[in-house]
Amino acid sequence: MKQRKAWKVVREVIGEADVIVEVVDARDPIGTRNRKLERLVQEEGKPLLIVMNKADLVPKEWAEEYKRKSEIPVVFISARERKGTGILRRELKKLAKPLLDEKEKVKVALIGYPNVGKSTIINTLKGKRAVGTAPIPGYTKGKQLIRLSKKLWLLDSPGVVPIDDFDELVIKGGFPADKIEEPVRPALKLISRILETRREAITEKFGIEAESEEEILRRIGEKRGLIKAGGEVDLEETARWLLREWQTGRFTLFASEEEKSQDFIWDFKDVLEGVERELLLDPRRILWRYGDELREKLDNQKRAGVREIEGITVGIATGFKKCDSALKFLEELTGKSVIASECFGKKWKGVIAILE
Repeated sequence: MKQRKAWKVVREVIGEADVIVEVVDARDPIGTRNRKLERLVQEEGKPLLIVMNKADLVPKEWAEEYKRKSEIPVVFISARERKGTGILRRELKKLAKPLLDEKEKVKVALIGYPNVGKSTIINTLKGKRAVGTAPIPGYTKGKQLIRLSKKLWLLDSPGVVPIDDFDELVIKGGFPADKIEEPVRPALKLISRILETRREAITEKFGIEAESEEEILRRIGEKRGLIKAGGEVDLEETARWLLREWQTGRFTLFASEEEKSQDFIWDFKDVLEGVERELLLDPRRILWRYGDELREKLDNQKRAGVREIEGITVGIATGFKKCDSALKFLEELTGKSVIASECFGKKWKGVIAILE
């Protein structure tokens, strides 16, 4: 659907409804809130409620702080887990109450970007209480009102907010990261959004404290070993990798408990530089050449380093009780598969791996 036509549909939904609910992904509130939509609703003088879906995936303290700072009422729910829907119902009734003096029924519309969970929320709200439906005169064929209570009805025509520019399309996963010809700009925009929303996510994921978006992207490339001939960071490949991590959900604003339990230190820069300089692409040869340096760091602290060399990835990981765990860690870290490896160490293990 073209942008103009999509916004026309959104305006129709706003015009038909009495109360507007903007559905937002709690994991990326800045990226999934739409200020143009909010402005249109406010210009119409209609009540607006922000529903942050997927709230089970963010810390409660952070959610409460966001709610406190928001200039628009916010409700956090998890439609999938059926948590918070009772609070949502109560909030909708509260917003509808002042309108009931003039209206026989109050209509609620859910609007938001694709994939934020509108349909799940609608299905959850319907539940067993959705005992009646009624056609909407003059509205698109097949659209209905669904009864939520005696005087509160749900407009079963969720508006889909169009994605206005290509960078946003990429960030929201609407265009594959690997096919982007110029990935640096959307990657910098993503980093800027993360810094604005929760800058700790950058430190937690990459161990980076840099201030500017460009420096952060460059430092990520260094840590990933995405280096071009001549020693410069390959910013385009780094940008594609970062966008791919975001699109697939391997990188979010909040690390999972499992990820937190696997905290590690980026290391082995000197060793990997030597490996690249000497073009050592056999794990046994790398261990023979740099084994003493690597064994010095065998303890209970997880460490890892990776570098792209001649089209393949060399990975080193230490601080594991089992070699298989270290190899799995490298595969998850790089998104690639191990094709050759060498294990070393006694109580604490380390591995050198070639991945592609």
